[in-house]
Amino acid sequence: MGEQTTQKSGKTYVLDTNILLHEPFAFLSFQEHEVVIPMTVLEELDHIKDRNKDVSRDARVAIRALEDILRDATPEQMLKGAALPTSPDGTKPAGHLIIMNDYQLENDMSGLPGGENDNRIINTALSLQKSKPDHMVTLVTKDINMRIKAKGAGLDHVDDYRTDQLIDDVQFLYKGYCEIDDDFWSMVKDCDSETIGRDTYHTIDRSIFPQAFANEYLLDKTRSFAARVVDVTQDKIKLLDLGRERLLHRTAWGITPKNIYQAMALNALLDPDLDLVILTGPAGCGKTLLALAAALELVIEKGIYDKVLVTRNTPEIAESIGFLPGTEEEKMTPWLAAVTDTLEVLHKNDENPHSSLNYIMEKANIQFKSVNFMRGRSIQNAIVILDESQNLTASQLKTIITRCGEGTKIICSGNLAQIDSNYLTPVTSGLTYIVERFKDFEGSATINLIGVVRSRLASFAELNL
Repeated sequence: MGEQTTQKSGKTYVLDTNILLHEPFAFLSFQEHEVVIPMTVLEELDHIKDRNKDVSRDARVAIRALEDILRDATPEQMLKGAALPTSPDGTKPAGHLIIMNDYQLENDMSGLPGGENDNRIINTALSLQKSKPDHMVTLVTKDINMRIKAKGAGLDHVDDYRTDQLIDDVQFLYKGYCEIDDDFWSMVKDCDSETIGRDTYHTIDRSIFPQAFANEYLLDKTRSFAARVVDVTQDKIKLLDLGRERLLHRTAWGITPKNIYQAMALNALLDPDLDLVILTGPAGCGKTLLALAAALELVIEKGIYDKVLVTRNTPEIAESIGFLPGTEEEKMTPWLAAVTDTLEVLHKNDENPHSSLNYIMEKANIQFKSVNFMRGRSIQNAIVILDESQNLTASQLKTIITRCGEGTKIICSGNLAQIDSNYLTPVTSGLTYIVERFKDFEGSATINLIGVVRSRLASFAELNL
């Protein structure tokens, strides 16, 4: 057809509201192309910014960012396109931002009928596709149903916003370890080994494990070999020999690993040279228990850190925390019951468990903090346990991780199958983002815990519900 052979000279992107809620500065990510924001999107942002929701802050940030760009623009420039800022290095040309009055399109019955906001935004893209045949007009939305409706209405190009989506399927998420079906030593032709103190190191050719990352664990299913990557060069990999039996018999605060995955996690948690440890896995695999046991061991027994900060984020906190009586810590207590439950498990055999609990809370200086109050702080010499981190966006996690100063270790744990936010999926969760971003950082380790150890009921439910 003649229309398909038309050479497209430019690109125009129409943004849906959920893109700006997902990333408030998203309109700056389209390089030299046109970015169109329909008036309906501005109205939706206006309604959302006054609600007591997690996304209210993102809506306000997006509105302020748009105002910064359009502050000096005339009405004519807003219709034709206000210049967006160039990249900091000046190498990428600037695009243009257009605010389009989609209400004037109501008389055009070629689009979708009705006054629904989604239909108005789709009709804006359809109108632009008709009026700009030389442009590739693309509707960008995270709403799957809206993408289907737009295609059905005749829009040629519909896309998701993927600048922070590093993988297409959560099953490809980095697990933090590599399990070898074969015998490890039968694969190694050349190896240099050295012993420093109690530690033994092996240096092997990188061609054996070309995809090895810093602090990745290597397991041999057929024998007792277990090691951790401590250095990766262009042609060599240096391994720290851990030994499967030694891993499984290491303890922290009376807790012994129940499987090799918990053993690897405990090894990473107890290593003060690792500033970030990420624990992923299903409900009941021991993420919170291991994190808290390691924290108590490092603070009380080893004295490496001064305190434990425990924080988490749930969609309800922003709405409910203000209505609960008491101080910030007292308000946070119901949301952090998982942590206090875990403390009770660790001390259930004590002569007076309740007194033990209070003593340990005071001795380890355990503090409960809301994610909302972490911004602007600088945390020194502490262990930060960030529970349920699958509910955080990449920008929220960045805010928390960048709070950590010298001598601070942060433990992020989460289950990607239990996301409570309507604006996140397993592949766009901040937890997924940091797993992929930090997998080659020498100061971090990731462990995907396999196997539910809570109970046979929990294990069956995880597999079958």
